[in-house]
Amino acid sequence: MSKPKILKIITAGEGGVGKTTLLYRYVEGRFLADTRMTLGVEFFIKEVDVGGKKINLQVWDFGGQEHFRPLLKNYALGAKGALLLFDLTRPSSLEKINQWVNICREDNPDIPIIFLGTKLDLIDLISVDDGYALRFKVEYNFFEYLKISSKTGENVNLAFELLAEEIVRKL
Repeated sequence: MSKPKILKIITAGEGGVGKTTLLYRYVEGRFLADTRMTLGVEFFIKEVDVGGKKINLQVWDFGGQEHFRPLLKNYALGAKGALLLFDLTRPSSLEKINQWVNICREDNPDIPIIFLGTKLDLIDLISVDDGYALRFKVEYNFFEYLKISSKTGENVNLAFELLAEEIVRKL
């Protein structure tokens, strides 16, 4: 029996958008209400089945603070896909999307990026509408846009499934 193929995936986005919370929900199946700031990079691994093939997703959780960014382009080397997150309740989390896209695409201009609006459960606080978010999807050629909630789990697995399928399709 062959070993599962390893696919490196990166998560990117401003500090506080929910990258670490998303990864705990996806990998461990639980909501982590109190996360600490990610210092540099953390790693998560999850085995998935894509089209009957066992794949290990090696997910790199990038710290979102400005002072980590010079390091992140090197950490992005070899990535096969990316999740780019923004906070649906915080329009300012979209202000530096171009920096995150550049980090993700420095090594691989064709890397598939799924664009994720987080904190969907905070329905009364959402201030980024779909039309505005979809403009970024078009401008940066993201292959998909989803709204997710790490608290409820809504669309979390779907986001990773779509990304894994897209990576395997491109390989």
